Amino acid sequence: MHCLRRTRGLIEHSGPRSGVPRSEVIRGCGLKTPFHPAEDPHSSLPWLGLRPRDCRDVRVRPAAPPLQALVDYLEEVQTTNPGLKAFASRYEAARERTAQSRALPDPVFQVTHFVESVQTRTGPQESALSLSQRIPWFGKLDQRGVDATAAAEAVWYAWQSRQLAVALEVTDLFFDYGFNERARHLTARSLQLLEQFEPVVTQKVRAGGALNDLLRLKVEIGRTGDTLASLEQERRTLVARLNAMLARPSDAPLPAPQWDRPVPLPPAPSADLARAMERHHPELNMIQRQIESADARREIARLERFPDLMVGVNTIQVGHPSANPATPGAGRDPWSVTLAVSLPVWTARNQATQAEAVSNHRALTQQYEDRLNHLRADLSSSLARLDDAHRRLKLYGDELLGLARQALDKSRSAYENGGTILLEVIDSERSLLELELQHWRAAADAWQQRITVQSLINQPLLGSFAAPSDHE
Repeated sequence: MHCLRRTRGLIEHSGPRSGVPRSEVIRGCGLKTPFHPAEDPHSSLPWLGLRPRDCRDVRVRPAAPPLQALVDYLEEVQTTNPGLKAFASRYEAARERTAQSRALPDPVFQVTHFVESVQTRTGPQESALSLSQRIPWFGKLDQRGVDATAAAEAVWYAWQSRQLAVALEVTDLFFDYGFNERARHLTARSLQLLEQFEPVVTQKVRAGGALNDLLRLKVEIGRTGDTLASLEQERRTLVARLNAMLARPSDAPLPAPQWDRPVPLPPAPSADLARAMERHHPELNMIQRQIESADARREIARLERFPDLMVGVNTIQVGHPSANPATPGAGRDPWSVTLAVSLPVWTARNQATQAEAVSNHRALTQQYEDRLNHLRADLSSSLARLDDAHRRLKLYGDELLGLARQALDKSRSAYENGGTILLEVIDSERSLLELELQHWRAAADAWQQRITVQSLINQPLLGSFAAPSDHE
């Protein structure tokens, strides 16, 4: 996919002449980019390519644009969500451990002062100085560096996985909020139509018609009003949850989302999508790096059987040789070099360390297989739900809604002319409202499942379902 080669962020704005809507430029996390621990993580990880000061200090950000489209919400959550900032800081900390792991232990400088000097033929020994350096066995530092690098990469992919999780949560809330706004609008319109119909029914009752019709209408108006009140309470809950994701006050107002029904995408073989998911899903990449780290720790445990080296330089400060000043070398400070090795004689401890490393490696391998199986099930489930949502969209939007509107118009006209009963009008109005709600619920479900699939295979969130080829 050319789009994966061109972007590393989750969101990328199109150029002024691209002609691509903003909603069509939401990108995947771009995990195909090679990992370089020494690079600035903010240059490739954040969805917008923001610099570190933009991600960590919200106070210097310019005024945020109005939150209307999904891309606006994703931009805002990128720069304000505390959870993402926490993962960024964890990665920076893990990256710093890479340099620490490859460094030699600190040398040891020792000073010994003789309270009672030792008299020798060359003079009294007053103090001794020594400088020593421990050198781990060959390969230990390299493997510790491999361990720290793999651990830092695992944190990097954990950060990417959290970004996708936040994006999906915001996406679900956005479309639930959008559906709530459509449902409130449709329910309010239905309530208004019923209330406008009330004078007609009242006039018929005064003219000798059945009082039961007016009672049924008032019951239906009350039920519709109750539904509208419930939708208003649900709106407050959704707004509070969205504000929590954006680190805003829970009662901060949010405008109505701008969205429409999605266009069906060309089908892609599920096997290709599963392979793409296995290659590029950040959580799987994270576990793979943890396995590499466990490999390095297993090798470190094996190397613990070999001794560490200790090299040093020693000197003794000799005082004035008052006793034997003519002795050769009198008053000179002698010095020496030392070489020592540690003795890894506690074999039980070393064997336990190796067994622990092997068990951890086996556990991570099994965890990878388990997570892969669950992600495959999630992908299959999302694809099935997406197909079902598009089926419902076509059924309601292209077929049933038109028939329901015609049925309502005919029922209203027939009742006003005395050709039918009020119950049929109420049923027609209720059926139209239910179909419209189901139509927009299907649209929201289609968007949510579509973005879920795109996040699972780590491709542009609103792009097409084409599994990337191996050479990309």
